[in-house]
Amino acid sequence: MDSLTERYLEHVRVEKRLAARTVELYALDLKRLSDHAAQAGLALTQVQTAHVRRWVAQMHAAGRSGRGIALILSGWRGFYAWLGRHGLVQSNPVQDVRAPKAPKPLPKALGVDDSVRLADYVNEDGDPWLDARDAAIVELLYGCGLRVGELVGLDAAAGPAARGWVDLQSGEAHVLGKGGKRRTVPVGSKALEALARWLAVRGHGAREGSAALFVGRRGTRLTAQAIWQRLQRRSLMAGLATPVHPHMLRHSFASHLLQSSGDLRAVQELLGHANITTTQVYTRLDFQHLAKAYDAAHPRARRKP
Repeated sequence: MDSLTERYLEHVRVEKRLAARTVELYALDLKRLSDHAAQAGLALTQVQTAHVRRWVAQMHAAGRSGRGIALILSGWRGFYAWLGRHGLVQSNPVQDVRAPKAPKPLPKALGVDDSVRLADYVNEDGDPWLDARDAAIVELLYGCGLRVGELVGLDAAAGPAARGWVDLQSGEAHVLGKGGKRRTVPVGSKALEALARWLAVRGHGAREGSAALFVGRRGTRLTAQAIWQRLQRRSLMAGLATPVHPHMLRHSFASHLLQSSGDLRAVQELLGHANITTTQVYTRLDFQHLAKAYDAAHPRARRKP
């Protein structure tokens, strides 16, 4: 570490009062910068944007994540901004350099068998009222691809003030999605049966005059957090290896529908995505499923022991 980096670290420690761990990380990043500059035969004040871009490419090729590179660049950018305030560099060579974009993680989806097991699960020793409610929740999330916010906003009946409702006669759910956009999605026979069972007992716990379709034991509208907790509990009791959350069932709905139909546009409409590029992530899930089947079954895909 040369005198410039030592002075800068003293500045962030004393004047900016950064935490000791943050100062340690800055020191590591500046050591990395000094090493790169030394290998290029440069003083730190001679570094140009082209050098920084080359070092970013090297770090990325070595396997460092986009997020990790972004943090390093942030430290370097602050260092050169400080040098500029002291008149030691003409411009900040890191100012316009950005880290490589990190690939978006694929949404987690259940397999078909696990989805059906979760929907069909019955807790023989549990509360029948809770079991009927939770079964209807799972059927709507998985069978209709609803967001949890859309689900909790459903009312037991249509009305002028209703954000959403399910029409049992027509087999349709009317929901209020993101951006205040309404859409209608079909409700399958299994979900309609589960809803009918829940509506038959809902009044045993709902407060008088409550409009909510799904209520808790206190009779008030169920919250998204409560649904999250109930799904995790139900998935573990059903023997699933992974705790389930509401959006996982939405992902499962989209992935399984796309695998069966191949109709990306229809999946977009059912999910309520404004842009089809948002829906295209499920084509990657679909390909992942096909790739696993190929690796497991094709003679040329099997690795030799």
